[in-house]
This record gives sequence, C-alpha cells and structure tokens, in this order.
Amino acid sequence: MNKVIAFVFILFMSLHLMAQQKNVLVICIDDLRPELKSFGASYIHSPNIDSLVNKGRAFTRHYVNAPSCGPSRYAFLTGQYGLQYRGDANQSLFKRAEELSEDSNAISPSMPEWFRNNGYTTVSVGKVSHHPGGRGGTLWNDDQVPEIPNAWDKHIMPVAEWETPKGAMHGLAYGKVRTPNDRDIIETVNGDDKSYPDGHIAKEGLRQLDLLSKNDKPFFLAIGLIKPHLPFGVPEHYLKYYDDVEIPASPHTYKPKGKTTWHGSAEFMNYNRWDKNPNIDKEFALRLKRYYAACVSYADKHVGDIIKKLRQTGADKNTIVVLWGDHGWHLGEHAIWGKHSLFEESLRSPLIIYDPSMTGKGQKSNAIVESVDVFPTLCELTDLPVPEFTKGTSLMPILKDAKASGHEAVAIKAHATTIRTDQYRLVQHKSGEVELYDHNTPKGEVLNIAENHPETVRRLKKLITAKMGIKAFVFAD
Repeated sequence: MNKVIAFVFILFMSLHLMAQQKNVLVICIDDLRPELKSFGASYIHSPNIDSLVNKGRAFTRHYVNAPSCGPSRYAFLTGQYGLQYRGDANQSLFKRAEELSEDSNAISPSMPEWFRNNGYTTVSVGKVSHHPGGRGGTLWNDDQVPEIPNAWDKHIMPVAEWETPKGAMHGLAYGKVRTPNDRDIIETVNGDDKSYPDGHIAKEGLRQLDLLSKNDKPFFLAIGLIKPHLPFGVPEHYLKYYDDVEIPASPHTYKPKGKTTWHGSAEFMNYNRWDKNPNIDKEFALRLKRYYAACVSYADKHVGDIIKKLRQTGADKNTIVVLWGDHGWHLGEHAIWGKHSLFEESLRSPLIIYDPSMTGKGQKSNAIVESVDVFPTLCELTDLPVPEFTKGTSLMPILKDAKASGHEAVAIKAHATTIRTDQYRLVQHKSGEVELYDHNTPKGEVLNIAENHPETVRRLKKLITAKMGIKAFVFAD
C-alpha cells in the first residue's frame, strides 16, 4: 500500500510540475527587416509588434546566420551553423533529413524535437521551416518527406484555395498561384485578411493555440507568416496606412565596387515589373517600399490576433513568446532588391523575447546576438537541459539586464563567410578576397578598408575560426 501511495504521489507531482512548465510560442516572419516603429522606422504602422517590444526584450542588433530562408531557418531550428550544407541553398534541412534517415544517431535533435523529447506537445503552422507545412515533394505536400523528422506532433499548412503549400508560398489573392507567365510583383485587393494565405495561417494558429491551452502538457507552438515575402500582395486597407506618409528613400543605392556578395536581385527581377527598374526609377522604388510597408502591417495584424488569443486562453501567464525575422531584405541599398548578400541589410532582423517572469520589461538590448542563441535561451527559460551541440550562447544574461554584453555574429553563404563585431564587419571570400567595413564611420558598409588594416583582417579571421569551430575556408594571410 505504501508503494502505491508513493507511486500516486510521484505521478501527481510529475503532472503538477509539467502543468507549471512554461509553454513556448514562436512567431516566424519571412523577409522582415527591422522595419518596425519600435525598431526606429517611425513611418511604419506596427502597433502589435511594438506592444510586444514594450513588454519584452527587443534585440535591436540581432543577426541571422545565413541570408536566405532555408539555411537561416536551419540555424534557428537546430542551434547550429550548418557549414556542411552551405552549398545546398534552401535545401539544408532536407539534406539533414536525408542524413538522419541513413543514420539516426549521426544528427543532433532539432529544437522542436528537443522540446518534444522533454514532454512538450510540438505543433507548427505555416512557414516555420523552409517549406510551409514542412514537407517535401513536388508540391511540398508529401507526408513521406518531412523537412524536420521527429520534430512535430502536427505540422500544418492550411492551403485554402491555393490548393498546395507551394502554391500558397508565392500566392496572390483568392487562390491565384504564381506561374512563369503570371507573376505581378505588387497587388492589392478590396478583401479581408483571408484573401491572402497568411489570413488562413493565422486562423489555424489561433485554433491550435486554443486546443493546446486546454492540454495538460506544455506546448511548443510555432506559427510562420509568409508576408512580407514577395510578391507584395496585401488587402488594400493596409496600404491606406501609407497614403499620406513620407517614406524615406534608401541610402547608398549604387552597386558597390570591388569583390562583394552583391548580386543582380534575380528573384525580384524575375517578377513582372512592367519594364520598370527601381534602381533607376525612384518613384517606382518608393511605390515598392510602400507595398513592403503595407505587408509588414498585414503581418503585424496577425501577430496582434495571435497575442490576443494567447491572452484569452489564459496561457499568456505561463508562455514565453519569441518573435523572429528569418533575415533582412534590401529595399535598394547597394542596388539590391532582396536578400542573399552578406551586407547588413540582408542579415539584420528583429528578435523579441517575452517571458512573463522577466524584469526590466520594455528595455531594448543593443548587444550583438545571433539566431543560434535562441535554442539554448529557450532551454534555460523552460528549465530544460541545454544541449552541448548547440553553437549559440544563452541570452539569459541580457534578458536579466538589457545592458549586458553580447558577442560576435557570423553568417555564411556558399562562397563567403562574414563576422560582425561591435565595430567591424569582415567578409571572407572563398577565393581569398576580403571586405572590411568600419561601422564607427559614416561610410559603414560602403567603403572597404581591408587593404589598409591587415592586422584587423587577420584578427577577425581568427575570430571566425574560433567561433565556428572549424575553418570556413583556408584563409589567406
């Protein structure tokens, strides 16, 4: 009888502790620059994200670890840089999955899998990994090809009238799917939020929040919004926020000289632009910026709905909220329209963390941090063990004190690696050329000073080697 009582007591205490364990809500937003009012863009209408900033901790110098969706989300979701997949473009998570199928012990658990293994119900809705819904196949809907095996109890993509996740990813209004011959870069319609895919993603996210909040187990819910990703399609009432707003022109809108990671904006230029080039047509450039801003406001509305639902369920009192932009986006800076560079505009994105028990709410951090830091941070916040395989550094000291120091941030492309320190950005090309920029000068990432500062170049190369654990390339002296 005593053993039975002891067993019942242990079971009761285990259930009680599980009920007290903090939930995690992650909101991923695609192609989101720090283009928010709370991050300094005074012309942007983003009241809901701003409200989250006012009660959480905004990291104003957060950098992603790759300037495109797939490898950036790989780093965020695994806590690792993914150097072995640096030549695989957006397929890094799928390549990881292939290796995992060959040897289940060869690959470390992803962040959602780690939480799942530690008693959490894990659910993703929308674009959390590279493919909305997290599946492969021709139309991105093959259940036999998960992008992150073992990660999710449910991985959901409500396709609505777009019919497939691939169709919804670049979908325009009311089920219109991008085709080689039908791909307008901007669009607006007199419709509600569900005239575009994000309206359906947000609705399903709210439904999952409601279900999970009634569960006895803690939850890890990730909701991924597509906008402001191209094409810039948005219900017209969001565009009206910018009817009488003066949107500033982008700085340094010319192609840089010398060896850089500049590119010709192929993704952007392949859309129908009515024979207009924003690098020449300044009026068209401002129109594009207005549509981008409207897409940010559209995403902000969904963030507000999600946070409101969290509060209505009562789970807000015990839920950590993370808002993360998967990378930045050039709006003409360096004559680039898109991401894929190793310039500041591609790599800097918003990161906001809210913990109900945190102090100093609303204080912003200017420390340099990176996406791989989120995995160990969430482990500490939820009292889970921090896995040794993560490359990031827990942000707990900065969550406790907004003035605490950060660290360097690194990022990779197939043929180049960069490190960002408080003062400098160094870019090391596989071919041996280097770029060095001093952010303490007005020129910033316009003037390459590498030739005149060989000792700084050498020091920063060593920092890359030390931070990434292996040499990204054989560095030339």
